[in-house]
Amino acid sequence: MPWSEVSRMDSRLEFIGLARAEGSTLSALCRRFGISRKIAYKWLERAALGEGLEDRSRRPLVSPSQTGSATEAAVVGLRIEHPTWGGRKIRHRLLALDVSPAPAASTICDILRRHGLIDPDEALKHAAFQSFEHPRPNALWQMDFKGHFGYAAGRCHPLTVLDDHSRFSICLAACENERTDTVREQLTARFQLYGLPERINVDNGSPWGAGPDYRFTPLTIWLARLGIKVSHSRPYHPQTNGKDERFHRTLKADVIHSRVFADLAQCQQAFDHWRIIYNTERPHEAIGMAVPASRYRVSPRPFPDILPEPEYRPDDLVRKVQQGGEVSFKGRVVEVPKAFAGQRIGFRSTQTDGVWDIVFAAHHIAQLDLRDVIRHS
Repeated sequence: MPWSEVSRMDSRLEFIGLARAEGSTLSALCRRFGISRKIAYKWLERAALGEGLEDRSRRPLVSPSQTGSATEAAVVGLRIEHPTWGGRKIRHRLLALDVSPAPAASTICDILRRHGLIDPDEALKHAAFQSFEHPRPNALWQMDFKGHFGYAAGRCHPLTVLDDHSRFSICLAACENERTDTVREQLTARFQLYGLPERINVDNGSPWGAGPDYRFTPLTIWLARLGIKVSHSRPYHPQTNGKDERFHRTLKADVIHSRVFADLAQCQQAFDHWRIIYNTERPHEAIGMAVPASRYRVSPRPFPDILPEPEYRPDDLVRKVQQGGEVSFKGRVVEVPKAFAGQRIGFRSTQTDGVWDIVFAAHHIAQLDLRDVIRHS
């Protein structure tokens, strides 16, 4: 009769009673109850001493590896302060704060579970993945507006700019709209502080586009004159700006979710406080648990005092665009996006006679084929 067929306590009491009976054979009883002689002697000894027969904890009275109460309190405190941080982030933050000994990430997760600070369903959503990154800071910035949200008297439109290599938050601005002048003002302040990037990637919406076929706007032309290349995400593929999209998720979870703001100033105050934490304290899994500030360096390209004119090759034919977007070239009226009104564009010959590239600074605008005109002239 193994222990599992009846309650453990009943089986043990029965065994003790039979073992004490005159003429009993311990070996036979052990076989019947499915236990070893060592276990039998243990129960007989405990019964003789009047001790209980309940299972005793195997946990040692002293455990050198047990997490201290102060360390456990630090873990819980960081989780409460940063509800979206997991075991790995908290461990690296403890190391940065010289908390010793810093438990393993798995131990920290166990602590969080004990305190009811981990939602198992939510944890499944945060699996790490690898993504491409540019090899140096300022090679590419990703820029976008996060979906707007309401505050007491209006709506906030968060403008975010993220450095692709370091994940450093260049800009986190609480804007009242998504207009060109608003974005230009915010970017000017960041260019003055961090310098100019080589390229900025944006989506196809306003103010940096009007759809996949209309990628030139007053804002992108201003950036081009600063010597910044502008690229656009593939239509319906927001993952092209994936790092900034992921930043938006973190921003929503850490700052915006379940909070009510009185005005834009309060929104900006919360953004500024959290941005410092994001850049300098929050370990980032995609960069080996480093903080973004440790990998970012300001650009060596300063923001100019005077907006430079676009430069062209000596053999380019340069023309000024009229207010309606028209420009005259070799007896033909050529239409270009109206955003170029008042700007000087270049016509660049190609290897094919009669075919010209239309360029603005380093940007290719369109291609002009004059061969049909020549054949009919």
